[in-house]
Amino acid sequence: MKRSAGTGRFEPRWPVGLTILALLVLLAVLPDRIRLYPSWLGYAVGIAVLTPLAGVGLTSAKQRWRRVERIVILVFVVVVGAANLVNLANLTALMLSREAHTSGMQLLTSSIALWVTNVFVFSLLYWQIDRGGPEARVDGAGGWADWLFPQEEAPAEDVPRDWHPAFVDYLYLSYSTATAFSTTEVAPLTPRAKLMLQSMISLITIVLVASRAINILGS
Repeated sequence: MKRSAGTGRFEPRWPVGLTILALLVLLAVLPDRIRLYPSWLGYAVGIAVLTPLAGVGLTSAKQRWRRVERIVILVFVVVVGAANLVNLANLTALMLSREAHTSGMQLLTSSIALWVTNVFVFSLLYWQIDRGGPEARVDGAGGWADWLFPQEEAPAEDVPRDWHPAFVDYLYLSYSTATAFSTTEVAPLTPRAKLMLQSMISLITIVLVASRAINILGS
């Protein structure tokens, strides 16, 4: 049952928690030559991020925990997103240097990890910024929509009456954007939603890194 402080409903946090755990695993398995920070740092950050998620669930999304969760997740997104860019730059430099001890398999697996990290990070960002966040969407009290979902234009009989975008919708949006390198069936409405940073990162990862790794493996 979804509950919030205002209406008795809130969005479940377990999909978000699983995504954050998967992110931490991806960051931990990157090779030391590509990851520029100690592996234990990811686990410490994970505890700091998962704590407010648990707080929201255990307190039925009290406003204090919701505010802490929003700040922590946005900081987490910025930090992990910046780290992912640094890791991508480092991986690209290793690829261009053609060092013998950087194998094609290492490049390929690392590029996949960076691409999936890109998808997860932006899904968390979209989930938090659109219409004021998850509980604002559940309550119908959010601000301007950054994205227009197809369910919102579908006939009323085809969509549940209280439908609102949840985390899985933003995960799909992030995956589609990273795969298509363009706008998806979810239409961007605001300037910040139209920034193509995620597509650009995904394009660099796939074209520059993954293609080079495949060439090495095929040679």
